[in-house]
Amino acid sequence: MFILGADKDDLIQEGMIGLFKAVRDYDSGRDASFYTFADLCVSRQMYTAIQAANRKKHSPLNSYISLYKNQEETDMESELIGAIQNSSERNPEEILIDRENVEAIEKIIENDLSALERQVLELSMTGMNYQDIARLLGKDPKSTDNALNRVKTKIKKQLKTPE
Repeated sequence: MFILGADKDDLIQEGMIGLFKAVRDYDSGRDASFYTFADLCVSRQMYTAIQAANRKKHSPLNSYISLYKNQEETDMESELIGAIQNSSERNPEEILIDRENVEAIEKIIENDLSALERQVLELSMTGMNYQDIARLLGKDPKSTDNALNRVKTKIKKQLKTPE
């Protein structure tokens, strides 16, 4: 029986590890009873094990492909090849194109944006909304919003490729 990618016996073992940790780390001076603390430790250990079992990150390590087999690929092998291909690095052409795009955007920011627009863009990229940016820069929220919209328009206009 499989429970979300983890074998039942594996979950029992993880539960026992959680119980061991509860016995080892329990502090009777705390307000929680041992039962409550142990229940939390066991649940967390099992939850972590289920999460780890569902990750595809280490699946290539747990499988193999025969180098000597000339027959059709099995489903397991094709799944492994797909996982390896998806996790492999991008090809050099994609990296070069991305670098060129970044350089183009940096050039636009440097040459086409005003000082206010550059400040607004930089603060916006940190995750701040335009009201917080306006407050920080001592500007009107509407002028800050307008500056952000001008930035978007200028960058889009410059990045458009001629047809």
